[in-house]
Amino acid sequence: MDPVIKINPGGSKWDIRQKVWDYIEEKNLANFPRPVHNRIPNFKGAFAACAKVSELQAFIHTSEVKVDPDKPLEGARLAVLQARKTLLVPTPRLRTGLFNRITPPQGASKEQLRICSSSQGVKDFSVPVGLDAKIKIDLMVVGSVAVSEKGFRIGKGEGFADLEYGMMASMGAVNESTVVVTVVHDCQVMDIPEDLMGSHDLTVDYILTPTRVIKTDCQLPKPRGIIWNKLDTEKLQKIPILKKLRALEEQAGKDVTLGAAPEQVPEEGGNEVKSQRKLHLSVTTVYLGGIPAGLRVSELKTALREREATPLRLTWQGAQHRAFLDYSDPQAADQALEALQGLSLNGHSLQAELAKSQRGGRKSGHFSRRPKPAAAPKSEESAPDAKSDATEKTEQ
Repeated sequence: MDPVIKINPGGSKWDIRQKVWDYIEEKNLANFPRPVHNRIPNFKGAFAACAKVSELQAFIHTSEVKVDPDKPLEGARLAVLQARKTLLVPTPRLRTGLFNRITPPQGASKEQLRICSSSQGVKDFSVPVGLDAKIKIDLMVVGSVAVSEKGFRIGKGEGFADLEYGMMASMGAVNESTVVVTVVHDCQVMDIPEDLMGSHDLTVDYILTPTRVIKTDCQLPKPRGIIWNKLDTEKLQKIPILKKLRALEEQAGKDVTLGAAPEQVPEEGGNEVKSQRKLHLSVTTVYLGGIPAGLRVSELKTALREREATPLRLTWQGAQHRAFLDYSDPQAADQALEALQGLSLNGHSLQAELAKSQRGGRKSGHFSRRPKPAAAPKSEESAPDAKSDATEKTEQ
């Protein structure tokens, strides 16, 4: 079957996500929650596609199954419970641990099992699983935004599925024999370039759609553990269980060196400088305009990270549909500008150029150098977008 969504040459993961989300919305292929942007799409036919998991030989012979908490995977969670297998579900955003065991009432009816498989049931009937628990996960079901028949997977951009797998590998809960399944709409199956896949990216062994069961025979290895140099102290603060795993691996003599966190720089509000640190003298600021209403600052940060254009500081002015990006020097800003050309978010093309005060060095507004050291652009006081997840103007 030929893919219905074509990927442009040189497209990024974020470009692919946007194409999928836009297509599903345009064709009305999803159920609640809508819109599907920035979600694992709850596509029409998801329940029937999930039911196929019980037909896999790998499922028949498994005893413990991990299924992500996404809405479209509710049917897979129900299939696990109906088969009287152990169901493990990751805790939301890994805030309180790695995963929970879902424990239905003794002698639960089909209706009670259906409730247990829902998002509310996952909350009401869960028991936390500790790091010292001896768990062996034979099969896991993950959500995807896009996937290829070769097993290359793209999630919604937050990296939790990849990190969860790495954490489970560190615990010994998964290994090379663990089967990874994803459930998607047929339109989400497409040709994903291998060069978009990193060492931390989780690949899949089976793809279940409303019309097909695809065995990928993926040749890329899965993560063998946590890749610590891709994490920073900020991530450890947000996910406490990572601290525990890092301490355990450090005791075992493993290299747990973290990656460099974005440099801390002043955060400005009106005339008050909240930090006494100084910006680099050569800092160069990029203006990013055309930000669509409702876009979250975390979504922009993800897009910047994927295009390798992460700034020292991001000054968010979503209500004015713009942001300012500080880079360490003119060369870094030039590289970011090149990477950001053609950036589109939620169907809107964004405009990237040097901030006005820095355009004197060249005729082109895109690649001029800053004429003299200057403070980062001051953010205007404004109410945040209703759907924005950032109330402050500056994000590190």
